[in-house]
Amino acid sequence: MSAARLVLLISGGGRTALNIARVIDRGNLDAEIALVIASRQCAGVERCRAQGLKVQIENGILDSDRLSSLLDDARADLVCMAGYLKLLPIPEKWRGRILNIHPSLLPKFGGAGMYGDRVHRAVLEAREQISGCTVHLCTDEFDRGPIVVQRTCPVLPDDTPETLAARVFEQECAAYPEAIRITLRNLPRNADA
Repeated sequence: MSAARLVLLISGGGRTALNIARVIDRGNLDAEIALVIASRQCAGVERCRAQGLKVQIENGILDSDRLSSLLDDARADLVCMAGYLKLLPIPEKWRGRILNIHPSLLPKFGGAGMYGDRVHRAVLEAREQISGCTVHLCTDEFDRGPIVVQRTCPVLPDDTPETLAARVFEQECAAYPEAIRITLRNLPRNADA
């Protein structure tokens, strides 16, 4: 069977997309990145292109029809939101086939406006002793879908949002490929691929 075709969605630096590409390149994930969709011109666009990935910029919010068209054209098997900051309207055909990663242990510290350092600051302000990341299936609400993988890390007494973010990202680098593997095992492959 051919490698699964992934479409990645980004809005920022592209670190998560590049991590997935590295895992594939090392032979630790039987997949290929068919397309990277960016919600705007951002650092991740050039970083992904520099790695030889096909990148398309779709400014603003993608509507359901446009998203379906892009995914069909890419012959995608699975969609991975990788720091994509827009709420995605999920076409019926793609329900259960779009993953997102969030830098907290959902349901805590999720929802609209909770991303990046905002999440880590909230974790520290709440005096949590454990943080981590969550990979979940997307629904029509921010950070609400069924959880596929969670990984934890300690919150240290002298943590700043930046030091905690670095420790959480280490967990993200392992969690997302694991969640992709789990999800692909449960999905039929695109018949056109």
